[in-house]
Amino acid sequence: MARNDISKRLDYNYIMLVLDLKKLQKHRMRTFNLPPRCRFTTLAVALKFINMRGFIHFWPIKGIDLPSLWTAVAENRFVADAHDDPGHITWTWKDDALDKKIWYYAKILRKKATMISLEVAPYFYALSENYGSPDEDYLIAYEEGRLPQSAKQVYETLLNEGALNALDLRKAAKLTNAKDSEFHKALDLLQADFKILPVGVAQAGAWNYSHIYEIVPRHFPKLPEQARRISEGAARMKLLELYFESIGAATESDAAKLFGWKKELLARAVAGLVQKKIIVEAEHPKQKEKRLALQDLVKPNC
Repeated sequence: MARNDISKRLDYNYIMLVLDLKKLQKHRMRTFNLPPRCRFTTLAVALKFINMRGFIHFWPIKGIDLPSLWTAVAENRFVADAHDDPGHITWTWKDDALDKKIWYYAKILRKKATMISLEVAPYFYALSENYGSPDEDYLIAYEEGRLPQSAKQVYETLLNEGALNALDLRKAAKLTNAKDSEFHKALDLLQADFKILPVGVAQAGAWNYSHIYEIVPRHFPKLPEQARRISEGAARMKLLELYFESIGAATESDAAKLFGWKKELLARAVAGLVQKKIIVEAEHPKQKEKRLALQDLVKPNC
């Protein structure tokens, strides 16, 4: 039995808490912008939402609880296939903003499209494998076996030639004969580690639609220096706090699934938030696994 569990049993004044599902539902109605709240209809309101939440997914991701721009605009339903669905205004906003630097957009969390406020982006960058020079970090990662050959070629091409759309990038990186999956995996890997990001859209390819990619330090030149002042521990605590502010309650495994952090590093961040009384451990009234939840979303289990 864990020492914490034993101390709780010996403390006769200890009261186990239980998650209040009604409060949780009300909390998520606000943070996910669910009905009866008004749908977002302008880019300005969407930007305010992202800045308030710190980070969101662009579209809802199966098995992941996190606010998304789609849900805030189109309500809690599947992403529509029809191109004329009003919810797809999100796509227009996203594309139009790629070169405006009003938020950070790339495939980050779970390697899925993620929108991050500029204030929060340095905390993510502080956890990436970018430690010094953009000319050297990728080579060290490659030599240590953390960056595959295809990703090295993609990054090196952008580093040397500047921003390119995906079709020209693939050709210039000498990956034309590579499998589509290999090229796209390289793009995803480099985005997830804050090495490259989409900065525009080109009318290229069969669908006249191709993302333009650039290396992060050229598009956001202040980001590395902003991140340098943030320790990894402080970065994890900040991101985890924003996560709980958005979703209200979750298991440690939920957080691990989203962020991909090692168990001991996640546990340290959780302990920090518990110590600061931001989150507490609570029983779930209908499920076996305990939750970590915001203080105002729990009640005594009498």
